Amino acid sequence: MDYKVTSVTAEQTKNWGRYLAAYLLPGDVLALIGDLGAGKTAFAQGIGEGLGVTRPMASPTYTLIHEYEGQCQGTQIHLVHMDLYRLQHPHEAEVIGVEESFSGDSICLIEWPEIAEDYLPENRLDVNIFGSGEQPREIVFHVNEGNWEQRITAMIHSKEGKLGGS
Repeated sequence: MDYKVTSVTAEQTKNWGRYLAAYLLPGDVLALIGDLGAGKTAFAQGIGEGLGVTRPMASPTYTLIHEYEGQCQGTQIHLVHMDLYRLQHPHEAEVIGVEESFSGDSICLIEWPEIAEDYLPENRLDVNIFGSGEQPREIVFHVNEGNWEQRITAMIHSKEGKLGGS
């Protein structure tokens, strides 16, 4: 099932990430999908802020994986932020240990997850961000399985209209 929201600024895109952070649980995996400049990193930064990450979060384009410490539902967690843009073959995802990041004490954000599709858990949230440049963004939360549907519905209903766009 898909849930759509609109963001007209980079700050609103970041805010949607911040709002979603309140509904995340240890062990969650999020696939962040979108073109270059769509706002995947801004969304991830919002999640980091919402989870209490204090270090600046930059895109891990060249290092592939960055890890941060945060809090989720009162529990200390690792926030793992991956950018798989530079991978050329699916087996490289296995080599760098993508699956090792899917643990109960981590929340994993994956930019450019398409290359690692075979390694991703079914119980994940796909976040598709459409638009680039100065265009408004359409953020589509695609629920695969698990209890994501009730969490996304609760987030949207609690925050709808509070961003200067819904």
